[in-house]
Amino acid sequence: MNKINRFHLVSILMLFTASFATAQNRNFKIGIKAGTNLSSLSGDEVVSSADPSIRIGDKSTRLTGFVGGVFFRLGNSVFIQPEVLLSQKGGTFNVFRSAGNSQEEVKVRFTNLDVPVLLGIRIGEVLRINAGPIASLRLSENGGLRDALNEVGATSVEDNFRQAALGYQVGVGFDIGNINLDLRYEGNASNIIDTNTASSSFNSQLKRKNNLFQATVGFVIF
Repeated sequence: MNKINRFHLVSILMLFTASFATAQNRNFKIGIKAGTNLSSLSGDEVVSSADPSIRIGDKSTRLTGFVGGVFFRLGNSVFIQPEVLLSQKGGTFNVFRSAGNSQEEVKVRFTNLDVPVLLGIRIGEVLRINAGPIASLRLSENGGLRDALNEVGATSVEDNFRQAALGYQVGVGFDIGNINLDLRYEGNASNIIDTNTASSSFNSQLKRKNNLFQATVGFVIF
């Protein structure tokens, strides 16, 4: 190895070491992150009030969606980390029609503005544990679930998708220099669908909550 290459190698190692030390010791950080959600909607089986041969059942298959945005971290060994994220969530359902012996898969997608506020504890130089509440504001959704629920008798579903919902996140993270890796689970404390029809038992069947697994990669930019 010639002197120039050795010089470049030593320079890169010094820059990496300095970056690592700065990222670990600074008490306030701003970063960007992006990744994937694997989400589902959970609730009771729904049977049509007009036609009992039609029912909706949850499916275990999770829906893949994008998540990305910015995060802020205040503190070091113990820290608070608020985030502002654009997040795609949803789930997959089966609509069964026993009269025609048919089955249809319905995919439901929501695009939300999520604001989690996490409390974290660092264990060693790399590992951290995070948990805290999350507020979700629905920006848009496709018509899949609404159409399916309307088919089983919930004619007012269009007005009953909750604009906002509260939930929680819990997970682990790994900090390697300015690179952040996060694995989290998210659940809803409130229903994202809460209908108001004439039948209280039918309303109970129609309620749905969202849950997901999330994996993201982040980079500290300040």
